Amino acid sequence: MVLDDFFKAVAQQYKNKLPFVIYRKPNTLDVKGMLQKDTALHITEDFKASGFVFAPFDDKFPAIILPVQYSKQILTTYKQSNLNTSYSSKTFNTYDKEKSFHINLVKKGINLIKKGELQKVVLSRKETVAFQNEDIFTIFQKLLATYTSAFVYCWYHPEIGLWLGATPETLLKIEDRNFSIMALAGTQNYNGTLNVVWQNKEIKEQQFVTDFILNNIKSRVENIKVSNVETVKAGNLLHLRTLIKGRLSSQNFNLKKLLYDLHPTPAVCGLPKALAKTFILENENYNRTFYTGFLGELNIEATVTPRTGKRNIENRAYALKRKSTQLYVNLRCMEINGNEAFIYVGGGITDTSNPESEWEETVSKSMVVKKVL
Repeated sequence: MVLDDFFKAVAQQYKNKLPFVIYRKPNTLDVKGMLQKDTALHITEDFKASGFVFAPFDDKFPAIILPVQYSKQILTTYKQSNLNTSYSSKTFNTYDKEKSFHINLVKKGINLIKKGELQKVVLSRKETVAFQNEDIFTIFQKLLATYTSAFVYCWYHPEIGLWLGATPETLLKIEDRNFSIMALAGTQNYNGTLNVVWQNKEIKEQQFVTDFILNNIKSRVENIKVSNVETVKAGNLLHLRTLIKGRLSSQNFNLKKLLYDLHPTPAVCGLPKALAKTFILENENYNRTFYTGFLGELNIEATVTPRTGKRNIENRAYALKRKSTQLYVNLRCMEINGNEAFIYVGGGITDTSNPESEWEETVSKSMVVKKVL
């Protein structure tokens, strides 16, 4: 489908107040869409359905799915040259009250860590900025053009709302029995080079995430391979990343249990997970809803063409149908509500965290989204 027709179809869907999602996976050109044919709010409890899932931070609330069986799928190709992207030099002010609250929250978290009750906790805030009624699909295209290595999406349901984002973090990928996951943590501003020095705080923070993941997959995944820690760029920020790959031990694994054993990881919650999550819910003073939840393709049937081997006498490729699940953590995101955009940002707190620096980190992260407003 040509680009203009793609966005016309989605715009009509939005005008009709029908659910949809449009998205592009990292480092690809294909932009996919799922247009739900009715206004029903579908949920998945066992994660066996096929579709696009949108799940909240707190698993006490249901995960929403746009089911394949009730949706029309569309596809286009997006190239950066399709849009002349220009950005405003406008600065966004935050209230002193917001800064004071967040710094005090970070201090409270650090005190609990120093007392030995927590090892790490991820603390966040919600920032409200004026939204000037710019076309949401223009914003989506700006995200596509600006963050080519991120998972970029625009998701809408009339009963939930409208969300957009460009997240750098993969939660997990499962294709057939091949499994991969990312441990991403630590943040500093990008200043033109990946050759930077990381402080012990960020190194420790990233290792927490890696160890947590390995501990939770070791009984389910075999032939585990762990990459070296590398510095990666995500928009105007740098992070530390470790890639972990393996093969699921069983074809009949419980995806729901695996998901919720892993999510929320220490990258978005903390350690110990249950205590950190309780602290977040009781002290952040707002509802994260879908921020730091997860989203993406769930049990989508994909066609793969494996390499031919010597046993294939005719030496020709053949196609297989396999189910693929590719989920991402909902970071660098915003929720549009009328004339306001709610921007969600946070950072990992350890015993060596500096409250003022943690505040500045959230300001830097907020600019990933503010840049396109």
